Amino acid sequence: MATTAPYLSEIEAPSRADVDALPGLTLLEFGTDWCGHCRAAQPAVAQALAQQPQWQHLKVEDGPGRALGRSFRVKLWPTLLVLREGREVARVVRPTAVQDVLTALVV
Repeated sequence: MATTAPYLSEIEAPSRADVDALPGLTLLEFGTDWCGHCRAAQPAVAQALAQQPQWQHLKVEDGPGRALGRSFRVKLWPTLLVLREGREVARVVRPTAVQDVLTALVV
């Protein structure tokens, strides 16, 4: 699954209740299109997801006062949340290598 899609805006982003109800396996990524750390992480995220096609990938734009990011206590970008049936089972902050992401996906 490609990760070149833009981050969903606050208007487009799912609510916390929607995220909690997500079925299956989801990688929820918080960041912004202009963040250098976020852009640097994209190749690692794309490569990891290419090896794990069963994962759904949602990218949500984060920032001050954004309810979804605050509900997960996101402080740095990018923050990747590994969700199983809508529940957080792992978190990766500012991944720099494919293995950083893959390790979280196999939790």
